[in-house]
Amino acid sequence: MSVSTETDSPPQAVSLTEASLYWFKLGCISFGGPAGQIALMHHDLVEQKRWISESRFLHALNYCMLLPGPEAQQLATYIGWLMHRTAGGLIAGILFFLPSFFMLVTLAWVYMAYGSIPTVAGIFHGIKPAVIAIVLFAAYRIGSKTLKNPLLWSIAILAFIGIFFFKLPFPLIVLFAALAGVAGGYYFPHYFQQVSGHAVTHQAHYPALIDDATPTPLHAIFSWQRFRHVILCAICLWVTVMLILVGLYGWQGAFTQMGWFFTKAALLTFGGAYAVLPYVYQGAVEHYQWLTAGQMMDALALGETTPGPLIMVVTFVAYVSGWNNEILGAGHAGLSGIVAATIVTFFTFLPSLVFIFLGGPLIETTHGNLKFTAPLSGVTAAVVGVIFNLALFFAWHIFWPQGMANGIDWFSIVLSLVALIAVLKYRVNVAIVILVSGLVGAVAQWLI
Repeated sequence: MSVSTETDSPPQAVSLTEASLYWFKLGCISFGGPAGQIALMHHDLVEQKRWISESRFLHALNYCMLLPGPEAQQLATYIGWLMHRTAGGLIAGILFFLPSFFMLVTLAWVYMAYGSIPTVAGIFHGIKPAVIAIVLFAAYRIGSKTLKNPLLWSIAILAFIGIFFFKLPFPLIVLFAALAGVAGGYYFPHYFQQVSGHAVTHQAHYPALIDDATPTPLHAIFSWQRFRHVILCAICLWVTVMLILVGLYGWQGAFTQMGWFFTKAALLTFGGAYAVLPYVYQGAVEHYQWLTAGQMMDALALGETTPGPLIMVVTFVAYVSGWNNEILGAGHAGLSGIVAATIVTFFTFLPSLVFIFLGGPLIETTHGNLKFTAPLSGVTAAVVGVIFNLALFFAWHIFWPQGMANGIDWFSIVLSLVALIAVLKYRVNVAIVILVSGLVGAVAQWLI
């Protein structure tokens, strides 16, 4: 006869306050990108706290991976919603990125106010080559999981050719890749069988608060009435904020265009933040010219060193854009940056939250259905080619800062190669690589 232990019974019900304190803590320590964040949640919520069983956790994860947006943040939103209805989902989802928001706004202010000081300039001179290595590593990491057959390789190569040689806009590449996935899933279904992109450790099963056999809560059961209600609320919220911006600044105003542009960006984040960065680069740097290529790279580096989802780089991008353009008038660069960062963060994460409340009960039924997963596989394959193009573009600007006719920056090339070896061969944490590269850059600023 087995001896009764504390693990033989599920934990006691968790209050909204207790859950909120955990979500805030998670937002402060969620380093390591989506894989690290998901592993941390699995350790805390499945193994330690037993708020949710492993199968229910994986079911939620697989659902979130089908959606555009940061899957770790959406997973937190989903579990918070499952436990404490809409309020719980909002608290979990917002607290997941709120600490990172304040950190990045602070870092952006330091960057813009003191970035011309030699030591600070040296730090970012060292960081930029590391970013090239990190982007290449992202392409390798996503490609090694995705490009499992010649058809997916072909989609990736064609995506690279399209954006590198023909300058096709990123949304068009996504569309073509999704159509290729639809066709491929129909004619070559064995090439598009989906495999979960994040592995977690399977532990012995102990009863959880939300266990395998726990009935789906009433608020999580699909109904058309609730579906229409969520859509209406989401549209009203988006339209209200957009109309306020249009009324204050006009449709062509910078704040209004940021809201519109980053709404579109939020809907293109299939495959993680690196998937949408080329689109953000095309729009923010090349089209609107809100910031420079170098500032975009610095945004990516700082986004990698702060907790929260990597898509938070848009907060830094927005702050720098607001500062550069002094949208609220001369002498108000800092305030312009804060307002821009707030607007962009709102429009970036609104769709992410809405997808959970809107599609949770509905989209779960589509998981494993090839009609839905094949287009996503095609898009993810294209993302590999697009990210590789982004790395080459960054390398061009960093290795030849004044153009090929004016010499090469050997310091940046060597540091980039060392950083690439560190992350690719020795699996050194990305944040550590960035911090060490910045330190090397600061030292080199005074020695060279």
